[in-house]
Amino acid sequence: MKPAGTILAVPHLHVRPQSVASRTGGEWALADADGNVRLVIWPAADRDDVLRDFEGELGEHDGRRLLVGPASGRNAAALRAHLPWVAPRPLGLCTSFGFGDRLGLATPGHVRALKAAGGAIIPVFAQQSARELTRTARTADDVLDAATWGAFAEGWTGPQGADADHLKTTADIDAYLAAGFTTFTIDPGDHIGHLDPDATSAGLRLRLDALPWTAFEETPAAMLARYAGRAFDIEGRLIQLNEEILVRAAIRYARAVVHVARMSRHLVAAAGARSVELEVSVDETDTPTSPAEHVFVATELRRLGVAWTSFAPRLVGRFEKGVDYIGDAAAFEADWMVHAAIARVLGPYKLSLHSGSDKFSLYNAVAAHTRGVVHVKTAGTSWLEALRTLAAADAPLFRELYGFARERYDADRASYHVSARADAAPDPATLPDEQLPALLDDFHARQVLHVTFGSVLTAVDRAGTGRFSSRIMTGLSAHAEAYAANLETHFLRHLTPFAAAPARRAPLPVSP
Repeated sequence: MKPAGTILAVPHLHVRPQSVASRTGGEWALADADGNVRLVIWPAADRDDVLRDFEGELGEHDGRRLLVGPASGRNAAALRAHLPWVAPRPLGLCTSFGFGDRLGLATPGHVRALKAAGGAIIPVFAQQSARELTRTARTADDVLDAATWGAFAEGWTGPQGADADHLKTTADIDAYLAAGFTTFTIDPGDHIGHLDPDATSAGLRLRLDALPWTAFEETPAAMLARYAGRAFDIEGRLIQLNEEILVRAAIRYARAVVHVARMSRHLVAAAGARSVELEVSVDETDTPTSPAEHVFVATELRRLGVAWTSFAPRLVGRFEKGVDYIGDAAAFEADWMVHAAIARVLGPYKLSLHSGSDKFSLYNAVAAHTRGVVHVKTAGTSWLEALRTLAAADAPLFRELYGFARERYDADRASYHVSARADAAPDPATLPDEQLPALLDDFHARQVLHVTFGSVLTAVDRAGTGRFSSRIMTGLSAHAEAYAANLETHFLRHLTPFAAAPARRAPLPVSP
């Protein structure tokens, strides 16, 4: 029996109990009606004014006005304006975790994993790079709205962020800012220099002189003089940038620093009074960021007036998509420990672990050495759990999709650091249906499926309609509970080490 006098008692609607939220202005919830998800608002007797920002059909329940409307972009924006815990915010120096969602259906599973893990981990449900938007044919508004509805559906009332990931242009900033994102990850990878380890002193000097010194607001002589004889005490470890190390650091990172400063100034000006935060990401390069280079980047960004919340260095070893860490875990831990100390001494700011999904062998060290001042960023692993769900629920669709992905892999891998081979991924024609889900545990198959997501989602048939996209969305919607359960199981493995570690500087909770 539905309890009388509550939004749960609205007739002809199947209100989702976990979504119900109460405020002085009334009750809010999501409901299922006629195969669609609907927003239901039942304002208090004297608060019909809360309805004016929403679209939908007006009715009456128990003598009070009632609105039943679509899960639309307009209603998502209005919901974020009226319910403060639904809107993203800057997260500061807390333990945080980014959940990429390329389809817009994964947030319920993400929320369930967070609740199961416990701990003071602050989520970033809306996280998508400009590159991923292009490959999925989505917009920044689509990403934020999907995260809004997913978190609201599961009754998430804690703080959350929204990360505009790997931005390279000011136009990228503007698009995400207009949508309502609050964290902006700047990727200066195109501006990072590459060095020949055998370069001569004369050759290095020529490259140093060619740097954009006007934009860097410095001269070579003045920069060399600033660092001469200076040692940085990093929790007892002395890092000194002698002239050769400094010259190499400048050649490699000075242009990147200039680019970040330009992007930061644009963001600050465009945001105006809005509160936003910046992440600096130099992880998508071939050569690891040395401790001296980290010191150089942090020192020069500070000199140019850039304020940032988190920094993602290029770390030792291989951080490939969809698989565990490849390399010497002890060497990684030693490297990570120094970078974490630099972030404390020259900040404080968070270290951010990019391509952080499925790096199970590293999480304990990552959490421990940052003392909770850390951000982990994941993306395609939620897509892989979607495919795991489809492999069990719709074998013909998955078999066709996987075969297409194997054909596309060699072309699509060009913009990723991956080492899987399509010819080493099992041939789908040789596998019975019951073995298809196990492909999501195969190294080569995982990477093949991971990096081809854009081609899969934008593929068209001879009629010009989506070859896979609509069937994927229909299948996952029909098996939403299975998808959420797979995500919960998968992400609980990611989150548990961070929930067990002490979280630091968590933002104040946002109570409904």
